[in-house]
Amino acid sequence: MSNPYKTREGGATVTIFVPYDCNNHCPFCINKQEYEHPEGFSLEKICESIRTMDGITPECDFVFTGGEPMANLDSLQIMLDCIPATHRIFINTTLPVMRDYTEDEVVAFLNRNKDKLTCINVSRHLYPFVEESNDGIFDRLEMGSRINCVLFGQHPTDKLLAFVRRFGAHGVPIQFRSDYTKTTPENLYDETGDSILADLRSILTPTILEGCRIRCNYEFADGDHVISYHKTLPYSTIVETDEHGVTYDILYDILIKQTGELHSDWTGVPLDVEAYRNVVFEPYDLHRIF
Repeated sequence: MSNPYKTREGGATVTIFVPYDCNNHCPFCINKQEYEHPEGFSLEKICESIRTMDGITPECDFVFTGGEPMANLDSLQIMLDCIPATHRIFINTTLPVMRDYTEDEVVAFLNRNKDKLTCINVSRHLYPFVEESNDGIFDRLEMGSRINCVLFGQHPTDKLLAFVRRFGAHGVPIQFRSDYTKTTPENLYDETGDSILADLRSILTPTILEGCRIRCNYEFADGDHVISYHKTLPYSTIVETDEHGVTYDILYDILIKQTGELHSDWTGVPLDVEAYRNVVFEPYDLHRIF
């Protein structure tokens, strides 16, 4: 680490990569190669890192991702139980038809943990990449849920609207996402040539735009159904010099890798844990733009 750390009040979001693979082959997944080499993957070390992060920022958000967090419910339960109630917890999942669990077992697991879970973020796409669980599963969940849909390639407006109405019938918010690998600081807020934004504006009612240094979020409405369009940079550390001439690495995301190793960004940078114990906090810069 070359600069001291700064992060938002509450702490950077901690994303946990579960130490077991999925059976999916989603074309946009950047983690698949890591799961092909499971040497060193450790549930125990992940739990140690969870406790470390809780000790430094006892109110940060935790996000489980993978892989497929729901592919091993016993291990997921162990990790969930490591996180005190002071944190919000999210699970990113494809929520597919499971090989080892029935839908009833999956629903029972999630509902049993409803007091721990803030939201289940479920990947669904215009063109399915997994055998998806029945949409009726959303009506059975007793915690918040949201659809995450990565848009790349062709996304005809008629398919977009049908997709929106499909999940609107179950009252599930949708977050469309752009291909973040093509996002830069220069085009993050640039609406010129953004075909996804133009298409969504043509079929939905724009409501608000909010954003920060590394991401922005356009919100729309279809009746009382909330839909958003999310753009983010492919990295989550911003280097800035404050008014006193001190240069900080401003962290938005911390990663717990499958081995339990802690990273300060999505680009493979190790976290200096001792330096993070002395992190400087600032107000979260996420704000409404219109």
